[in-house]
Amino acid sequence: MLDSTVHAQLAAILPPAALLVSAEDTKPYECDGLTLFRAQPAAVALPENEAQIVAVLKACHAARIPVVARGAGTSLSGGALPDPEGVVLSLAKLKRIIAIDALARTAVVQPGVRNLAISEAAAAYGLYYAPDPSSQIACSIGGNVAENAGGVHCLKYGLTVHNVRRVRGVLVTGEIVEFGGDALDSAGYDLLALVTGSEGLLAVITEITVKLLPKPQLAQVALAAFDDVEKAGVAVGSIIGAGIIPAGLEMMDQPAVRAVEEFVHANYPVDAAAVLLVESDGTPEEVAAEMAEIRRVLTQSGATEIRVSKDEAQRNLYWSGRKAAFPAVGRISPDYYCIDGTIPRKALPRVLRAIAAWSVEYGLPCANVFHAGDGNLHPLILFDANNPGESARTIAFGDRILRLCIEVGGTVTGEHGVGVEKLDSMCVQFSTEELARFHGIKEAFDAYRLLNPGKAVPTLHRCAEMGKMHIHHGEVPHPDLPRF
Repeated sequence: MLDSTVHAQLAAILPPAALLVSAEDTKPYECDGLTLFRAQPAAVALPENEAQIVAVLKACHAARIPVVARGAGTSLSGGALPDPEGVVLSLAKLKRIIAIDALARTAVVQPGVRNLAISEAAAAYGLYYAPDPSSQIACSIGGNVAENAGGVHCLKYGLTVHNVRRVRGVLVTGEIVEFGGDALDSAGYDLLALVTGSEGLLAVITEITVKLLPKPQLAQVALAAFDDVEKAGVAVGSIIGAGIIPAGLEMMDQPAVRAVEEFVHANYPVDAAAVLLVESDGTPEEVAAEMAEIRRVLTQSGATEIRVSKDEAQRNLYWSGRKAAFPAVGRISPDYYCIDGTIPRKALPRVLRAIAAWSVEYGLPCANVFHAGDGNLHPLILFDANNPGESARTIAFGDRILRLCIEVGGTVTGEHGVGVEKLDSMCVQFSTEELARFHGIKEAFDAYRLLNPGKAVPTLHRCAEMGKMHIHHGEVPHPDLPRF
């Protein structure tokens, strides 16, 4: 329950309907897209402008009340999991596109603006915003910045961090700060890169300037079918090795392909063991030359069938299948758990073999969809939380995948962030000294650790305990976190 004094202060700051405190009203905020962990906040604040955000943060900081900033709630790592004693600060009402500068190719937007809405608004100028997460129809740009989101076109055009010029935010003390600027570069340390991907631990984002790109004259996508998953994995490395940087390079295995085809009807070859989607964009001449080279490499790599989109409608249809992979899997399973790890491309065959073997070992189906070009894996583990032990086995399976990512030279996240999901994996990837540096940065911004506490960076005590813990089938690796 929220302290009565703080409740009165927040009620004086916000409109009557913008402060939620009843259990019924705060229930929808108990988790984000990762439903394995849940906790109800003491209150939910829905400010309408930056001034209200400043006032809310000042009140909470003075009372030492934790604050968890929340965007659209599409995070898949528990990044917006509430603190039971704290306030969820929803940025959903800050959804205005402030300005589009066609000459500078930038857009100034509030954090609640949907990712896709930026491109829709910029289309009139022949421009678009490149990072395109699968959830782009719903996810907010503020959440994209907090998690450094990617998307199917991040191989060529970069992650969020490569497409943001300036971020305005509010520190936990209520101080307004700006990172980056309108120029291509700024003096001093690159704090813009630091805050991008900081998962709400350093500041509450209130305004973002993003980079816009001219829409390509032409884009085509090749759909390649393979009779063996490992052949498809080798083909990914062969494409990059040939000096081709596709606009997008995605892969799906047979379980994912079949789930998608039943949902979207994109005319995918459901008998294929794996499908690659390889896109080329640019001038018609550039696309023709690059697509010819892509077809050559795919053929040499053992593709059993290659289709190239004939028009924009067919290209969008092929991509609609990949972007609908998560909801497609959701149709065939009561629950699914989306892993987010990144590996060197050369390790792709080994990791796929291991995932297939562990799927049998844990008795849990797994569909694989991922940004193959940059090695960002998204295995989707299918389970039923109503069955005793399945949630715990699912988490153990996922942790094992992440540990393998580290073992082969990768990392525990590519774009979903750490949140609460990967805290134990962070203990494996980073040394005590490195984690201490992370905590030092956090303390410099938030000495009382009130912003999104307990996320992204594990405590050194937790990692010390991890050294004594042996995760085995069915043992819950996160006993201190709330769940079903």
